[in-house]
Order: sequence, then structure tokens, then C-alpha cells
Amino acid sequence: MRYIYFIIAALFVSGLAIAQVSVGLDLNVQSQPIWGPTGYDHVDYYYLPDIEAYYNVPEHKFYYYEGGRWIGRRRLPERFRNYDLYHSYKVVVNEREPYLNHKMYRDQYSTYRGRHDQEVIRDSHDNKYFANKNHPEHNTWVKQQRHDNGKGRGVNQGNKQGNKHDDKGDRQGKGNDKKDGSRGKDKDKN
Repeated sequence: MRYIYFIIAALFVSGLAIAQVSVGLDLNVQSQPIWGPTGYDHVDYYYLPDIEAYYNVPEHKFYYYEGGRWIGRRRLPERFRNYDLYHSYKVVVNEREPYLNHKMYRDQYSTYRGRHDQEVIRDSHDNKYFANKNHPEHNTWVKQQRHDNGKGRGVNQGNKQGNKHDDKGDRQGKGNDKKDGSRGKDKDKN
């Protein structure tokens, strides 16, 4: 019987570990560039139809075709110096080395050339993007996280008389409220 409990416990623990790993792999909002489009919790690559190039989010590298081969660099080449990453359209591609299938992506997303209607992370007011260290609201978000200890509530939140609650929910302070909402000494006691 102990053997069965051991197996069940082992399966449960391994399931939790796998779930934690998959969650860690599925979310990369913090590493997406602030010029990336909103709405994606995980991105491997952006395809940039205007210049027929790719950006690898985990590596922080652009891939572009030059001299008969695909080159990966941290910056775009000089010929793209006037390219505006914030106002150009980006297509999310979650595939390994999508530039090796470039003809397919070029044909499939050619209609997105010249579009400038995507909201970018920098301009988003969705607080999930504030965790990105390059977002304009990041420092405010960090201060708020420190202030409320990541629990979504501020230190000054308490009951209506201004009493504060500690982390266990116990009241602290001088309030002497009764269950009926009255304050002061109990007049019914003699």
C-alpha cells in the first residue's frame, strides 16, 4: 500500500515540476522588445514584412538576408537606418529559424507591408507589460510591487476606521469597533 502512495506522490510532484517548467517556457513578456506588438505572452520571432527581416526575441538578434545568406546581428544593417520599429507591422512567428521558410512568410504576409496600425508594448497600459524593464511604467510598477509586497494591495488598506491589517489579516491599531458598527464603551454593561 505504501508503494502505491509513493507512486501517486511521485507523479504529483513530477507533474508540478513539469507544469512549472512549461509555464516558464511559455511566457517571455519581459524579454520582448518594447517596439513589439501587444497581445502575445510568448514570442520566438517577429517577421518584419516591410524589410523582409526577422527578429529573434530570446537572442535579441535581427536576421536579414545579405550576400546570399541569412545573417544574425544585434542591429539592423545601415540600409535599414530609417526603418521605424515602433510604427511598422510585426508578425509573430513561433517557429525555429523561420527565415529558412522565408518565401512562405513573404508570400503569406505581403499584405502587411506598409501597415502602421499595431499597438506596441511601449504604448500599452496593460500592467502585464510593466514588468518589462524597458516599459515607461516599469519603475512605477516596481515601486508598487515593493509597496504592496506583490499581493495586489497597498500597506494603507485597512478597515474603515484606518486600522491596518498585518499580513495574516489581523487588525492592528486602536480601533474598538463593535459588531454593530458603534464605537466607544459598551453602554449595555453595568
